[in-house]
Amino acid sequence: MKVIKTIGLTEDARRIREEVFVKEQGFSLEFDETDATASHLVFYEDGCPAAVCRYFPSEHPGEYILGRVAVLPPYRGKHLGKEILETAEQMILADGGTKITLSAQKRVKLFYEKNGYTAQGDEYLDEFCPHIHMSKILCSP
Repeated sequence: MKVIKTIGLTEDARRIREEVFVKEQGFSLEFDETDATASHLVFYEDGCPAAVCRYFPSEHPGEYILGRVAVLPPYRGKHLGKEILETAEQMILADGGTKITLSAQKRVKLFYEKNGYTAQGDEYLDEFCPHIHMSKILCSP
């Protein structure tokens, strides 16, 4: 698996998110101004874009916001989600981050919990979909 990090949204990252969040899940507010300045990680398998995420610093020192985690259907079931989180966490640590927060779809809350994230607060709707805030304190290896 090859990972490419960019600042700003690449065409491969856009295509993955369009396929997963817009076409498959029905979100209409997928792209925003944060895309221009966030770090984007695109994961490639055999040269083909397979998954993506983005992260950026929050207004709180040491805290980063992780989001837009998406895996294309042919690449699901291969533990790529775990690899995305581990890679993003390592890069955020390298950037001086000490905490990650995210807004998880309720249906994948258990996935994040299995990877060390803790739910906080009440569930809420993002567009039409139930979400929950989650966070994880990062520890240097």
